Amino acid sequence: MVEYVSNSYEETLNYAEELAKRLPKGTVIGFIGDLGAGKTAFTTGFVKGLGIDAEVSSPTFTICNVYIGKENTAAHFDMYRIDNWDDLYTSGYFDYIDTEAYMLIEWSENIYKALDDDVLLVHIKKASENKRIITLMNKQEAENELGFIN
Repeated sequence: MVEYVSNSYEETLNYAEELAKRLPKGTVIGFIGDLGAGKTAFTTGFVKGLGIDAEVSSPTFTICNVYIGKENTAAHFDMYRIDNWDDLYTSGYFDYIDTEAYMLIEWSENIYKALDDDVLLVHIKKASENKRIITLMNKQEAENELGFIN
């Protein structure tokens, strides 16, 4: 488990950008955090770190936004309204599994049982208006720290 404290939006972007440069293609990232915690901000920095020039926005109504660069692709999902396996299948989620695309999944707790064991979970906690506590963890750590049951 790795913890990072961000004191601004820009620090969150920079941290995510640097993380993107270190992760292999096909990495699946599941975000856990309340509304306004910074999940889309983190994704913005991550996409920039992949060398993709794109306007990142929350895929609240589209379910999935895809950002394509010269060398990398990122599929950005919002699973807030996903209630069952049928919803998950129609989201396009399974189209990106086992590809080289990076998958960034907001509200991943809604599809927790569908996430592979090697998912990187990013828990973002709003400590104050600008301060965020960002914790990177694996599934086992999330189960221990956050009480998720696989």
